[in-house]
Amino acid sequence: MKTLVIIPSRLSATRLPGKPLLKINGLSIISHVFRKAEEANIGEVIVAAEDKEIVIDVEKNGGRAILTSNQHTTGTDRIYEAFRKLNRSDVELIINLQGDEPMIDTGDIIRLKKQMQNSRSNIGTLASVIKDHDLYNNENVVKVITKESLGESNFPEALDFKRKISKTNQNIYHHLGIYCYEPETLQKFVSYNQTKNEIKNKLEQLRALDNNIEIKVALSKSTPISVDTEEDFVAIKKIMEYKS
Repeated sequence: MKTLVIIPSRLSATRLPGKPLLKINGLSIISHVFRKAEEANIGEVIVAAEDKEIVIDVEKNGGRAILTSNQHTTGTDRIYEAFRKLNRSDVELIINLQGDEPMIDTGDIIRLKKQMQNSRSNIGTLASVIKDHDLYNNENVVKVITKESLGESNFPEALDFKRKISKTNQNIYHHLGIYCYEPETLQKFVSYNQTKNEIKNKLEQLRALDNNIEIKVALSKSTPISVDTEEDFVAIKKIMEYKS
């Protein structure tokens, strides 16, 4: 299926402003993510940027970026604007890849696409097994509760997403910020207003569940650290510089 990968990015993140352009091994975080998406080799890759500086950086490093409005409330709304601007009728699947996960595993991106191709679900996403119990109360780590336990071959439905959760719940996993949808589902999603649940929890995927759009979850083999804070950036920088 013809697939388009779109990476939303903006400089005005509240916890770590300017993070897309922070450099690791001489390359910005957003350009690292772009290259990972290209390595997955599942389709064309575009950055949907709120800021001209991001567009310049991505293009300077051999990527492609589109400038979008600075009025969007979520990354999904930004992705839809970029998709509209591209005016492509041949795309069957759109992958929304977060711009702050430079260590995302390309195999996991490919796995999500395959699950979506096989099941034709509304929205697909990834989650990994939680190994550190402190993460249950860490608000920066989003948890997903699934209908059945996650395995390598199944694709169960997501029942809810939480920032904090009791360990007594069944089938709780660490949610990764990657989504895959057909263009019609993306269009439907952005046509809805933000829900109270979404605004309260600062989780845009709740807008889908609140409007009865099903989200299915595939098992991710890795748990990449997203760059949300200065501490995250220092940790990822150390790992990536060591690996290189």
